[in-house]
Amino acid sequence: MTLLSTTADYPDTALCGRNRVAYARRMGEQLEDSALMLRYREGDVAAFESLYRRHNDSVFRYLLRLSLNRHTAEDVFQETWGKIIRARESYRPTAKFSTYLFRVAHNCFIDHVRRNKRHLHETNIDPDLSPATDHEPEQTTERLLARQRLHESLRQLPDEQRDVFLLSEEAGLSIDEIAHVTGVNRETAKSRLRYAVTKIRASMADADAGNE
Repeated sequence: MTLLSTTADYPDTALCGRNRVAYARRMGEQLEDSALMLRYREGDVAAFESLYRRHNDSVFRYLLRLSLNRHTAEDVFQETWGKIIRARESYRPTAKFSTYLFRVAHNCFIDHVRRNKRHLHETNIDPDLSPATDHEPEQTTERLLARQRLHESLRQLPDEQRDVFLLSEEAGLSIDEIAHVTGVNRETAKSRLRYAVTKIRASMADADAGNE
């Protein structure tokens, strides 16, 4: 997943050769997310590249599993990073960068749904990257089946429960951070996550029992 349209709109963010990538990688290993974003605010493009590499996979998986629609996920993914880029001058580290990032992604998704009025789920997607070629066929098949069972379990959840579950699993956010991202109180976020986990466990167990 690359920021093709975003870097075209904002050419100062484009990747600029091996030396820049190597520098960004070294810097990313040393600095926290907020420090990288502050550097990017001051014009350090390599800091953004490091942030993007660090978080792009988890953001895309969150959006893909939340929307259950690859085209929607790709559109919202681009919009999310575009907003991060445009907001760099006003960025203030008042919360963890991951909380800030996933709040932007969450709000972009909600806006997308509202603009399109009807949000259609697509159920025949594989939310993960293709399996590595060095796995044995049996392992590859089992991994694919496990992802399919998880995808079906997520599809059956109400949108709000799927959202908090993915913010916990994909983004690694705490209950307080999830409440902040989704704009609900802590107890509501906690309750939604508990119901989501219970339903997913039951759905996965039923799927496993059906395959015995």
